[in-house]
Amino acid sequence: MDEDDRDTILIDIATSEMTLGQVMAVIEEYRRNSAYNGYEIFLDGDRHAIVARRKE
Repeated sequence: MDEDDRDTILIDIATSEMTLGQVMAVIEEYRRNSAYNGYEIFLDGDRHAIVARRKE
């Protein structure tokens, strides 16, 4: 399975006015959210987005 098929873009930061600090805080919020327990939440620099990737 292609990595792109496993990924969900949560926030497109390229079109957002969020600061880096805000982006990092949002990533931590997603990581603490029980709805995303089965996901890795990270900042994808190539996509300029906060991404959720299902853990295998």
